[in-house]
Amino acid sequence: MSFPKRNGSVLVAVVAGVLILALLNGHIVQKERVIEKGRAVLLSLAPRDPRSLMQGDYVALRFALPNEVRDQVDRSDIIVLKVGENNVAHFERKDEANSALQPDEVRFRYRLPNGFFFEEGLGEDYVLALYGEFRVVDNGDAVLVLLRDKEFKVVGRSP
Repeated sequence: MSFPKRNGSVLVAVVAGVLILALLNGHIVQKERVIEKGRAVLLSLAPRDPRSLMQGDYVALRFALPNEVRDQVDRSDIIVLKVGENNVAHFERKDEANSALQPDEVRFRYRLPNGFFFEEGLGEDYVLALYGEFRVVDNGDAVLVLLRDKEFKVVGRSP
């Protein structure tokens, strides 16, 4: 029994697979760079709904920042945060054409994560979280790396 030759289709599938892997790896490398080189910035949050019946343990994060910037910015904007004591940051202004920053300011691409998954049975560990710690680089790209409590101690494990 012989099968029809489809060398063209196989080649297209292999090339598409290689391109997808390259894009994914590029995205991973970019996020690792942000985590490694980024400045620590804490944003206030209020965890909610520690369980999802379909998905297992899950924390949906609700940040205070959207309330601070309501009607001032769009979800795709870059904003400037003022970083205060213990690296806790608050909205300062919308970034207009890469304006000059003060030493206590940082650009932040306004895209906040909705939540993250964690190991089954650890839901109670995350109830104490009051801050999300981000690593932020100069262009405003940010990655959520930790959750912290009211005393700024790490809560649970890194997301």
